[in-house]
Amino acid sequence: MLKKVFASAVFGVEASTVIVEVNVDKGVGYHLVGLPDNAIKESNFRIAAALQNNGYRIPGKKIIINMSPADLRKEGSAYDLTLALGILASTDQIKAEDLDKYLIMGELSLDGSLQPIKGALPIAVKAREEGFKGFILPSQNAKEAAIVDNLEVYGVDNIEQVINYFDKGEPLEQTIIDTREEFEKNLDFPEFDFSDVKGQEGIKRCMEIAAAGGHNIILIGPPGAGKTMLAKRLPSILPPMTLHEALETTKIHSVVGRVKDTGLMAQRPFRSPHHTISNVALVGGGSYPQPGEISMSHNGVLFLDELPEFKREVLEVMRQPLEDREVTISRAKFTVTYPSSFMLVASMNPSPSGYFNDPDSPITSSPAEMQRYLSKVSGPLLDRIDIHIEVTPVPFEKLSDDRKGESSVEIRKRVTKARKIQTKRFEDSDKVHYNAQMNVKQIRKYCVLDEDSKQLLKTAMERLNLSARAYDRILKVSRTIADLEGVSDVNGSHISEAIQYRSLDREGWLG
Repeated sequence: MLKKVFASAVFGVEASTVIVEVNVDKGVGYHLVGLPDNAIKESNFRIAAALQNNGYRIPGKKIIINMSPADLRKEGSAYDLTLALGILASTDQIKAEDLDKYLIMGELSLDGSLQPIKGALPIAVKAREEGFKGFILPSQNAKEAAIVDNLEVYGVDNIEQVINYFDKGEPLEQTIIDTREEFEKNLDFPEFDFSDVKGQEGIKRCMEIAAAGGHNIILIGPPGAGKTMLAKRLPSILPPMTLHEALETTKIHSVVGRVKDTGLMAQRPFRSPHHTISNVALVGGGSYPQPGEISMSHNGVLFLDELPEFKREVLEVMRQPLEDREVTISRAKFTVTYPSSFMLVASMNPSPSGYFNDPDSPITSSPAEMQRYLSKVSGPLLDRIDIHIEVTPVPFEKLSDDRKGESSVEIRKRVTKARKIQTKRFEDSDKVHYNAQMNVKQIRKYCVLDEDSKQLLKTAMERLNLSARAYDRILKVSRTIADLEGVSDVNGSHISEAIQYRSLDREGWLG
């Protein structure tokens, strides 16, 4: 007898429906076709043990299972439950008239209990698009899938519950959540707060500007100056995520199985990979492509601590994602695209010793060592970083001061107000949402300078030996400073402040 059961395969952040056809006939053998990987080929052992431990069996007949479309690669152990139900239905061990109305997935343990799967959210989205009545999956993934409305989601703990539902009509408990309510409930404030930072008022101002305009930023300073501490607090002043951003972010984390029990991610991600990370781990890829750190940082912050310690080729592969805000990975038979719209926050020492230009330190680096150290960070990469700021150690008097600084809540209010101005400014654009994303045409339109401001910028570029690549960056940052003040025109004071944030363009750094 032939039976069809429905499952799904995830590619990138999208899912495709897989039809599992199970045919049982005279003879002996177990044949699984349709480009399954090793994890799926091994499923017959898990299925046999799970069925036997729950009073069922794989009959000694010829079983042919086709996973259609047959030219689409399937991977992972999430098809165990689908295959098991197909075998039981095709051998008349259970009645399953409504089997084709549901999309069913789950990994089986030998006792029949179910383990969580990856990609539950994109699979649920596809199930709704395809018109399935419901989605049956492990209970650990139920909240995640229930984010999708107009789809019945049933979380189960073991195969016996599913068998009894189809064979005996025993009801399953439907998982229902209010997506908007769940989103607002998870909007907790980040644990790190700018009120804990002693001194560093100029750096905090710089971080506020970066957050308001979505600008990439690099912090340069000696060890112990507070670069990492400041970077970890940046998410606390970024505008709260919208529901659309939360769904996008959850989808990516769902693909790699990193969605927590809350179901919906409402906090902006903060990723801080180690400097030994590989190209593939950073941008994504592999034989079966998975999102990398830059996609896991989508709608959040990617922090690269000690930037020159990263391999140069690893840093270079970030150039295209920083520009296009997405990563496309091509293989012989398919191409996947992952979104990667993130804020890059990098930190570095000013020299190998960490104490360049510090008169109080006896540790120095030779010019050759300096050049070798700084050359690890290429000009084209720095061209995509709008703000360069030097971080100096905090004096004892400020460290010992018991007074708290301005809180992240207050800073975030100003940042959110500036972002609303930008949202309105770019409401007719699909790709540009904040100042850092402006193209040349938009810069010329929204960053118009009077003659005094033009002269100021010209003088600064000549006297400070600023590079040509600094010009547009200064204008973008100036536009953000003006937005924070709530003024429509960029003026000389905005230009003057933005010029201060181009340290690495000056003579004596990277030439």
